Amino acid sequence: MSGHSKWHNIQKTKGANDAKRAAIFTKIGRKMAVAVKEGGSANPDTNSKLRDVIADAKANNVPKDNIKRMLDRLSGDNGAVNYESNTYEGYGPSGIAVICETLTDNNNRTVADVRHYFSKFGTGLGNAGCVSWQFEQKGVLVIERGDLDEDETMMTALDAGADDFQADEETFQIFTAPTEFGAVRDALQEAGFTFIQAEIEMVPSNTITLEKEEDMARMRKLLDALEDNDDVQHVWHNWENEDDYEG
Repeated sequence: MSGHSKWHNIQKTKGANDAKRAAIFTKIGRKMAVAVKEGGSANPDTNSKLRDVIADAKANNVPKDNIKRMLDRLSGDNGAVNYESNTYEGYGPSGIAVICETLTDNNNRTVADVRHYFSKFGTGLGNAGCVSWQFEQKGVLVIERGDLDEDETMMTALDAGADDFQADEETFQIFTAPTEFGAVRDALQEAGFTFIQAEIEMVPSNTITLEKEEDMARMRKLLDALEDNDDVQHVWHNWENEDDYEG
């Protein structure tokens, strides 16, 4: 559940081991709990926030049975645990901008962990707003290219209300305004498309290439530490050549 300047994490998610999958389920379970509480219902038909979380769960290969069990559990007393949402901003090696979004039942624990990761592997945690100006919030839908026709897919996405369409050898990436994300996603689902990524993300407006192997290694450790923490929901950054690091 990480937003990067490239789409390497798609294959990483597909091949995730059991521990990684369990962590994804935990993170999505927390998002569901918050969506149910804020939306007042465990029914996605009447709770748009919950509908967005379920779409995210499906894109992250959470099985339908797991989603149903989560919803059944949350349809009862869902107020037992109160999760607090916070966003932290800081820097990785060579000024890489990093945004970290958390959802936690113990903020003191979470901020201590996040601060430790940035101090150990990056160049420190910054103040609110220190890097977010380098990002723009967008809805992002990623479709596996397969045998799909690029022109037809692009026209369907644009007709559904998408702002932009990009393609590479493996995927189609569809960008929307945050307010139009749900409508575009639903329209494309009705048209028969499935997503390997479907979220509102912070997309970087500029990127930085790391030249030194040691900087790449530290940046990878920072991202892994953040992403492996159950309290961390999303990590966004502007590291351009992430795919080049094979350590």
